Amino acid sequence: MSSFPSLPESEQQDAKYQNICNNHRHLLETLPKANGWRNRHLYNYNGFWLSPIVLKANLLLHTYFKSHPTDIFLASFMKSGTTWLKALMFSTLNRHRYNFFNHYLHKHGPQSTFPFLDAESYPITDFTTLSHPRLFATHSAHTLLPPCISSGKFVYVCRDPKDVLISKWLFMSKLRAKDLPTLSLDVAFELFCLGVSEFGPFWEHVLSYWRASLESPEKILFLKYEEVKKQPEVVVRKLAAFMGKPLTSEEDEKGVVGEIVKLCSFESLRNLEVNKKGVEKFGKLVEIEKRDFFRKGEIGDWKNYLSDEMKERIDGITDDKFRGSGLSLRETV
Repeated sequence: MSSFPSLPESEQQDAKYQNICNNHRHLLETLPKANGWRNRHLYNYNGFWLSPIVLKANLLLHTYFKSHPTDIFLASFMKSGTTWLKALMFSTLNRHRYNFFNHYLHKHGPQSTFPFLDAESYPITDFTTLSHPRLFATHSAHTLLPPCISSGKFVYVCRDPKDVLISKWLFMSKLRAKDLPTLSLDVAFELFCLGVSEFGPFWEHVLSYWRASLESPEKILFLKYEEVKKQPEVVVRKLAAFMGKPLTSEEDEKGVVGEIVKLCSFESLRNLEVNKKGVEKFGKLVEIEKRDFFRKGEIGDWKNYLSDEMKERIDGITDDKFRGSGLSLRETV
């Protein structure tokens, strides 16, 4: 019996990629859509609102990403303290590789320490050149990630949704497509409450990791931004132990934790020249000014923007969504 010769690997990959592109186009034509914050539309994919770029990146991730059991993922909803956690995690994990007087972060922004899995990239990087444990970052909900990723560990950070809303609105307003009308706070507020924002709904996103952390606490370290802000040294110790490199008594005597906290403080990072100029690239299509990742980092800045009625509405949604889950953000505000 004769058979056709198999296609060369490069052609097989090209065919696989073309199938992804076709599926992506089909999804954009058929999925529910709503007004976006940065782009014209967001698309509801498996319960979460994604931009066209992120949707395609997710399809690529499911097809090509090869996980390793030692991988560590930083997950968060947008504007929940991701940049700060990147610096803390990288510095804690690599504290034996760099001294604090001439540190990697003095010359490179925190974004460079974690490949971002939600950016479209093809051919997708195989990340084999990264040292282990490999560090990755994602804004995707836990249920949107490939099953293979569950073999690694996750650090998840959440934040008061009112502060998330304001920070995200200001951030996305800077990135919003120039051919779209200005996104007012009132419109952003309404969309946020309806769950319509990049990677949203916020509450379902948080719960996806909260429930996973209850099922596998050894695999998911669940943090609250407000706790990190108030007790950074405690969090550094948690991170060190969780990532498999607990602090030693000798390091305690040398004040290593304090050095990490000082290096990674919001003010320290924001004042570094490397974080004031230039852009960060995410995949081939997205560029963001480095300075835009450092605004205030304060707890409760929402009070300068939201009315009492707005505050009560978001708090009410949060209470309803989290009821019976065992999770509360009330204690952190």
